[in-house]
Amino acid sequence: MIHHPVLLRTAPLLGETTSSLICRTASRYGLEAKVLRSCWKWRNYPPGHEGGGARADAEVLLNAAGRQRLVGMCGVEEEVLARALPSWAEEDAKLRAEAGDPVGLWRIAGAVAGPVAFGCQLCTARRTGAVVRVVQYAPRWERVCVRHGRWLLDADANQPLEHLDLHDLPEVVAAQRRWAGVARWAVRAGAEPERVFALARAVVARWWEQAYGWEREKIWPRRLHQVAGGDAGGDLERWRIVGRDAVVFPEVVAVAEALLDPAMAELVWADSGAGRPRALPADGMFCRRLGERVGRAWLGPLAAADHGGPLIAWMGGVIRQRRGAGGPPGYDNDPWWLRREHQAATMAGQLRAWGKEKKAPGSGTMWRAAVPAEQRRLITSAVDSAEEQLLQLRGVHSGPTADVARRLLRGLGHSAGLIENAWKRTAVAAVNGGVPLQEVARWVNMPVEVLREMLTSGGQEDGG
Repeated sequence: MIHHPVLLRTAPLLGETTSSLICRTASRYGLEAKVLRSCWKWRNYPPGHEGGGARADAEVLLNAAGRQRLVGMCGVEEEVLARALPSWAEEDAKLRAEAGDPVGLWRIAGAVAGPVAFGCQLCTARRTGAVVRVVQYAPRWERVCVRHGRWLLDADANQPLEHLDLHDLPEVVAAQRRWAGVARWAVRAGAEPERVFALARAVVARWWEQAYGWEREKIWPRRLHQVAGGDAGGDLERWRIVGRDAVVFPEVVAVAEALLDPAMAELVWADSGAGRPRALPADGMFCRRLGERVGRAWLGPLAAADHGGPLIAWMGGVIRQRRGAGGPPGYDNDPWWLRREHQAATMAGQLRAWGKEKKAPGSGTMWRAAVPAEQRRLITSAVDSAEEQLLQLRGVHSGPTADVARRLLRGLGHSAGLIENAWKRTAVAAVNGGVPLQEVARWVNMPVEVLREMLTSGGQEDGG
């Protein structure tokens, strides 16, 4: 039967992985995928998850003879496959050396042509007449199936869900329609839409991690419970990972729109002191307005206090660009440059870390278990604030001697206070987490009694 495939035509879906098409072709013939795959010679093994299990985002690259074999099995012209399958023309040095025999090579899809998601099974059934799994290359701003009200999940994670229900969240569906206009605006502004989206997503993902301590945050918990089927319940940590991208998508689009707005950049410039440089204020106009644009008038001071994050880095890039300062093009004077440490963690990576933490709570992840999320956030914020203040002082070297010295000393004094605040909070967290006070005193090179008095003097109330 495999030698006469044109009897059973299997058309590709736009953006589908080649591996997904092979699986669907096998299904058309009533075969297991591994049986059909025996028609190729393989130079390596299919990638799997840690601990076992096949990866849904596995991809295959085929040599010329291998591609011709798939053409015959699908009964579809090669030009059609080339237009539909992003990995079709991708080759590998190991394949170029192969001649004659149909040969395949396994890869992970994300390393071939970008992020992949599960396709909507309802759309697939409507198109092909069969309810089968499809995996497609899809950027993160195209994860909503508007027809069926579904959020299509990443296919690289080892978890069973393929989609989340959005029927009660029209704002998420609307955000995808809105993104198309934001992307056009980015192009007109000379920015790459992909980079704008990545930065906005990083900003909002950081807020998402901090939102555990936001008592006034009501929107995200409501959405999270809805995508979880009504109640995330005792599985809250897993749902916070699986549901994050869908839940925060409207805010990501809103932030991207705000960062492209020249009027918002003017607020950043004004907050920085314009021609008279100063530290960014906690009650700055930009962060206040940004909070309003994402429907949270109270968010401004929290966003402004998150020094060392992607939002403050973007603001710094805007300021340096206006001042004509910074490094070479494409580095820290580029507002859209996203540092690796600021990139939003993927669902797959978060699930792996969460799984390891559950299995080994006494390992290096004990800090997360012993220290409340809000306390960790305050420590991180204090350290990041000190870092940002010190970075800003690098440029304060022009003007009368007295002015420069005054600004430097004030800035250094403020940074020293932030660092002191951070180490005190860390010491409190260590003691509360079970580390003996004598041990902590030795680490900070301080007499035990002095440290005890310092930590119990009330100075660690929820302040700066």
